[in-house]
Amino acid sequence: MSGAGSSRRPGAIAYRIQATDPHAHLFEVELELDEPDPEGQRFTLPVWIPGSYMVREFARNIVGIEARSAGRKVALTKLDKNTWLAARCTRALRLRYTVYAWDLSVRGAHLDASHGFFNGTSVFLCVSGQEDRACRVDIVRPRGKSYRDWQVATTLERAGAKPWGFGTYSARDYDELIDHPVEMGRFTKVEFELRGVPHAIVLTGQHDADPERLAADLHRVCDAQIRLFEPRTRKAPFDRYLFLTTVVGDGYGGLEHRASTALVCARDDLPYPAMQRMSDGYRKFLGLASHEYFHSWLVKRIKPQAFTPYAFDRENYTRLLWIFEGFTSYYDDLMLVRSGAISVEDYLKLLGSTASQVLRGAGRLRQSVAESSFDAWIKYYRQDENSPNAIVSYYAKGALVALCIDQAIRERSAGKSSLDDVLRLMWRRHGRDDAPRPQGLPEDGFAALVRDASGVSLDREIADWAYGTSELPLAKALSRVAIEFDTRSAGPVESMLGMRVTARHGELVVASVQSGGAAQRAGVSAGDAIVALDGLRADEKALRARLERRREGERARLHVFRRDELLAFDVRLGGHSATDATMKAMEKPGAAARKARDRWLG
Repeated sequence: MSGAGSSRRPGAIAYRIQATDPHAHLFEVELELDEPDPEGQRFTLPVWIPGSYMVREFARNIVGIEARSAGRKVALTKLDKNTWLAARCTRALRLRYTVYAWDLSVRGAHLDASHGFFNGTSVFLCVSGQEDRACRVDIVRPRGKSYRDWQVATTLERAGAKPWGFGTYSARDYDELIDHPVEMGRFTKVEFELRGVPHAIVLTGQHDADPERLAADLHRVCDAQIRLFEPRTRKAPFDRYLFLTTVVGDGYGGLEHRASTALVCARDDLPYPAMQRMSDGYRKFLGLASHEYFHSWLVKRIKPQAFTPYAFDRENYTRLLWIFEGFTSYYDDLMLVRSGAISVEDYLKLLGSTASQVLRGAGRLRQSVAESSFDAWIKYYRQDENSPNAIVSYYAKGALVALCIDQAIRERSAGKSSLDDVLRLMWRRHGRDDAPRPQGLPEDGFAALVRDASGVSLDREIADWAYGTSELPLAKALSRVAIEFDTRSAGPVESMLGMRVTARHGELVVASVQSGGAAQRAGVSAGDAIVALDGLRADEKALRARLERRREGERARLHVFRRDELLAFDVRLGGHSATDATMKAMEKPGAAARKARDRWLG
């Protein structure tokens, strides 16, 4: 950092952001730096956002940028896709730039006349070489009468701003600055306190939700997670927490941050005042919120060693996302049942759905979850029509690996230890502020952690289940806790034709063909629009009904349009092994198995 020999301590890097033209979706950002590098100051914008492992090129949304010092324009040279170099200057340097914000997701920035949302990775340039300096940001109200009742929701530290208000906020460094998303506009908020820590849920968008029901359910789920990691102190790893929720007609997604999460959900997935029974949509939303809250420990504070620190200008590779995302996917629903938010039957239904997702894809036999993790940047986040045949989800299969590890530890330790103990040890060693070892789990460190936490060695099993493509012993693992595991053939389109279809623009289109399945053998390809089966027009309902009347080995005539060409294929039905999984509690288990199940599910 320049000026190191000066007796004057540099002030905070100052940012100012304002929604200057909501109708055009434009934020204006100013950055003022009191001590730029006299040899020329570089500025960069991240190319990805932690938690979403794909290079997204946020710099493409900067639509205008200029620099000034002492009232004079300073030349800016763009060095690469996300880096600018300011010409030499010795006095304070001010950048002003405009950001186009029309990404209605949890990853970027979005602005219109109804609300504004941004992640710091999309809007705040980083001062190269001065990443450790304190930051100050002024969040300025948009101009105009229609924005007078707008509020601000963020977990940035207030430095003059009133609660829920525009004004000045602060961060200890750049990494903290970009890890607190900001929502502004008119929103519903409901607050609750959990073990002395304020929590709040913010709902942006039209809805008829019951915020009090939502707060009560999340209170139970969040409390169960705190007790998991800190059974003695019951202390959360943050001073406050915020669920920033954008409500839309149809949407789903979440992204974790150190003291908050950004969520997108369908309005029909939220609870409503007259709701008697929990809907599938609400159960799904609670699982999403549980997943992101769990990341407060696993990912935000306990990281792969490869992520300490993050490199924001390129891909960050690790083979451990099957732990950090997969284990979180295991515990998100497990926390729902342990907290009493859902029933055991509902939990087993969710777990069966996860198993079905994995078993339906041939990719599980070709790619390990460790490989899936490493290639997330180019495969998992860039899926195409062949992905079910080529890749496996480190979320879904990672959750099943966690289940198998958990049950193996419980069995071999005679119920004295579990995966819970492994997570707690990981937290003490690699996550807590008082952790005695450097933060970050080594790439080869998990098996030793299991041994240290439980006294159980699972080195061979971890190698097979996570770093190999062996089928997981789900039936055996679940039988130990009095759960019946069964599989059945998937629906007739998948089992008889070996393909998946979707309705698109009034047509029934092939979404993917399964490797080795009947459709692939006959020559059918993804993107083909199905016209008829055996000379009869086939919509999705009719196709399913006709296939249910057919037997494996019979032949059928399938007509499709490929682009504008009509093609006909002779298909030999059947031969595809796609399966769905079901799970249910045994009606008359042995006493030991029943006790093990109760301990597992809490």
